[in-house]
Amino acid sequence: MTALAVGTSVHDQVLSVPPDQRRELLRRIADAGIDHVVVADHVSFHGGTGFDGMLGAATALATEDRLSALIGVYQLALRHPMTVARSLASLSSMAPGRLVLGVGVGGEDRSEVSNCGVDPASRGRRIDESLGLLRRLATGESVDHSGEFFHLSSGAVLPAQQPAVPILIGGKSDATIRRTVAHGDGWLAMFVSARKFTEFLAAIASHAEERGVPVPQQHGLEVWCGLDDDAGTARELVAAKMEALYKLPFSSFERLCPAGAPALVADFLRPYVAAGARRLTLVPCASSWQAGVDAVARVRDLLAAG
Repeated sequence: MTALAVGTSVHDQVLSVPPDQRRELLRRIADAGIDHVVVADHVSFHGGTGFDGMLGAATALATEDRLSALIGVYQLALRHPMTVARSLASLSSMAPGRLVLGVGVGGEDRSEVSNCGVDPASRGRRIDESLGLLRRLATGESVDHSGEFFHLSSGAVLPAQQPAVPILIGGKSDATIRRTVAHGDGWLAMFVSARKFTEFLAAIASHAEERGVPVPQQHGLEVWCGLDDDAGTARELVAAKMEALYKLPFSSFERLCPAGAPALVADFLRPYVAAGARRLTLVPCASSWQAGVDAVARVRDLLAAG
């Protein structure tokens, strides 16, 4: 079984702070024994908010070589797979084995999709075609392809990824199950209960067995959480950040976003670990970024202790 990895989200911090603060942030994360960082990706979310996932991952990987990076989730539907394959090949060469790509369908903000020249109604099919091409281009082979959205003639991206960058599939639909088995190394869950998480992994395994292919195992979970010894303060911290980003009341997310001391958050996560989550990422909302890092490290230690 793959060892449990616990990471923390840094969103756009690696790009929005001065270099000395970025180095301090990532050094503290690594010193605390946290396994990876997650960087977000949006082009123009709800009026202009954005984070360039590839650039964020490159910056984090180049700044602190003890950490891995997960892009969660990358808006693949808004990009051409040839240019994405180039970015992955370059990052793989720079930091082999330290990058994971999470891919989501997106569409929470339809204007973000349409303003990139993509029909929101077709983004799922576009992602399927892109994922198939990314897998082929990762090998370094020359690819000829004529599909619904993309046409490649002797398209190649060198060097081949060594090792290939793992791909985790985000979403919660039946299409996510199919997509995970067809193209993914695992599922990347967000805003799901432990019961739903367990049922979804069983469905993925069943679909893989029906197709006669290996069952994906590198499942991940991203969880927003408020971290403070005072539960009320913890709730206020996570509610403020989520409402600002998602433009929805916190009550829409509350039951899936633990808020309290690290022990409470670790207890919330244990059923997911028991079900098969191997890569946990906390999106910490704390009184300071330093307090957030320390709290995530404490959650990691509590989970490692059993």
